[in-house]
Amino acid sequence: MTVKRRNHGRSKKGRGHVKLIRCDNCFQACPKDKAIKRFNVRNMIEAAAKRDMAEASVYESYDVPKVYYKLQHCVGCAIHGRIVRVRSRVNRRNRAPPPRFRQEFKKPTAAPAVKASA
Repeated sequence: MTVKRRNHGRSKKGRGHVKLIRCDNCFQACPKDKAIKRFNVRNMIEAAAKRDMAEASVYESYDVPKVYYKLQHCVGCAIHGRIVRVRSRVNRRNRAPPPRFRQEFKKPTAAPAVKASA
């Protein structure tokens, strides 16, 4: 029989049975090893409220705590929510993680001095 993926869409490898988890979006039962898992880190307060808090705060610098939570989706919700994409037969063999696009904050440089012509 033809096989679409070499791991059959799971990461079980020798375990007979894996516990089910519930999808965070639709609450469908899905095996834990088949679920698409993403670890999400966010600030407790959005940027606009953070600025307001900084102005009203007594402390000069205060690091706003972060919220850490793990999202677990079934395959259908992960595709629908664009967490993972459908890939062609050739690209399915690519097991490398996708490139990360992190914003590099450039330090402001001083403006070049302008010569005054006399």
